[in-house]
Amino acid sequence: MKDLRGLTLSETEEIVRAEGEPRFRGKQLFQWVSRGVTDFGEMRNLPKALRQNLAEKYRIDSLRVLRDLQSRSDGTRKFLFALEDGNAVESVFMKYSYGNTVCVSSQAGCRMGCAFCASGIDGLRRNLTAGEMISQILDIERVTGEKVSRTVVMGTGEPFDNYDELAKFIRVMNDVDGRNMGMRNFTVSTCGLVPEMLRFAGDFPQVNLAVSLHAPTDEQRSRIMPVNRRYPLRELMEAAEKYETVTSRRVTFEYALIRGVNDRDRDVEQLIRLLSGTLCHVNLIPLNEVCETGFVTAGRERAKAIQKTLEQNGIPATVRRQLGADIDGACGQLRLENSQKYIE
Repeated sequence: MKDLRGLTLSETEEIVRAEGEPRFRGKQLFQWVSRGVTDFGEMRNLPKALRQNLAEKYRIDSLRVLRDLQSRSDGTRKFLFALEDGNAVESVFMKYSYGNTVCVSSQAGCRMGCAFCASGIDGLRRNLTAGEMISQILDIERVTGEKVSRTVVMGTGEPFDNYDELAKFIRVMNDVDGRNMGMRNFTVSTCGLVPEMLRFAGDFPQVNLAVSLHAPTDEQRSRIMPVNRRYPLRELMEAAEKYETVTSRRVTFEYALIRGVNDRDRDVEQLIRLLSGTLCHVNLIPLNEVCETGFVTAGRERAKAIQKTLEQNGIPATVRRQLGADIDGACGQLRLENSQKYIE
């Protein structure tokens, strides 16, 4: 049976037309699904016969919650969801003064192989569908009872390695007849897949782009991020410049601070040389430590010192607010530590 979550409005309309109903019934069905309704019986403005036929042929899937951990310090909640094939993915619910945000996973696992990240330790299992990405938001709203106004695709996986489903996810969530989540309320993070960065600039010029940089030289970056051997810094920075030209928007460069690896004074000097003159923002991240990697965080005080140095050199920077540190907050940690225990 086909899952209705993740279908576009036009796809939903075609399903309804195949049942002999007018097109506007498809819009009604699309709106119910977008609200998180999973029981066809609750869709009261649809004819009873249509609801019965849909229930026999289609499903509206919710993800099964394996773990729901809530931070005692800031209310962040981290979920481990089971997929129907036995894989598991993580999502994070974060509360801010301007609204609630969900960090969505785009893949079960990851094949990018970044040395400091828990997401790729077991490799890539598979891509998620647009519906499975949407379900992370809808099911978190169901469990928490709170609305989500913003989405960051920064969970497990490399979003641009699953570009088509990512694009469908954004378009469905943005549809004015559904959730109507504004394009500027999405942020997508990439480790630096250059062709997809350029494609994304044309397809989604209003969506925020974050690039995981994490090192200021090719030698350092290739050591901790294998993607750099395929798309070295020169190509990455050229793509960032083209993105800025096409969208008139700045790129956010994420920089996870690892003690003795990329946080030294000479590293900061090289970072300044790399980014000077570019329209960008640097998001400094005290590393979430993962015991399997052996890397140690540089800490928040060092991050603040680097922030000050960058700003003195004309490069806007912030230190990421540390959420959920007491609930395995780093991407992939909960899945890595718990998936085998909780998937039966």
